[in-house]
Amino acid sequence: MIKVILLEDEQHSRQLLYEMLTEHFKNIEVLAVCENTEEAAIAIARYHPDLFISDIELDNSSVFDMLQGLQSIDFEVIFTTAHEKYALQAIKFSALDYLLKPWGLADLKSAIDLYQIKSNKRQSTQQFEVLFHNLKGLQKDTKKMALPTLNGLQVVSLKDIVRCQAEANYTLFFFVAGKKMMVTKSLKEFEELLVDYDFIRVHNSHLINLHHIIKYTKGEGGVVAMSDGSEVDVSRRKKEEFLQRLAKI
Repeated sequence: MIKVILLEDEQHSRQLLYEMLTEHFKNIEVLAVCENTEEAAIAIARYHPDLFISDIELDNSSVFDMLQGLQSIDFEVIFTTAHEKYALQAIKFSALDYLLKPWGLADLKSAIDLYQIKSNKRQSTQQFEVLFHNLKGLQKDTKKMALPTLNGLQVVSLKDIVRCQAEANYTLFFFVAGKKMMVTKSLKEFEELLVDYDFIRVHNSHLINLHHIIKYTKGEGGVVAMSDGSEVDVSRRKKEEFLQRLAKI
């Protein structure tokens, strides 16, 4: 059985989540349903759950502060959120799981299925270190990201990423000092995540860090020389957007 603790301060949402879990998941045991972080902290210490499902929009407390105050996080977490862009972005950078409201039974099943196929629970420590680091509101060049690879999670600094290259449903990351890493997510996912951090998709297969451009050579679309010694084509349709972004750096 999967031991679960819930945290949701809105009564209707709390009841709906509880009913979905107890009626549709025979392998789940809900040990506690909490209305605030104080109750949740006590329940976690008492029951030692496998999984903690929590809203992040709480009226008078922060679930992140509560989690950071624990001696250890030896359980998985699924966050639920409606519109908290900053926190959601931090969650995505940490490769943690979340449900975006309004979610339904199919979304909940997908999240539980993802939890069940995870084999290395020790990843949570790394993920929460990245989450808490990024939630401090640090400058862009201090942000970190947890990248899912075939061998587990790897934590990297955004400033060390030179470029990303599409490889079917995977993405090949190129870093400073010649390091490379194959990541088990598509380039489109990283484009959406990194667009606010001076990365731009200049070609169907390339996402580049504007801070690592050494030279731009004009042409139909043009070519950029990167700090890792590579040259990347700029597509004609991306040229104008690229030059506008480059001028702001």
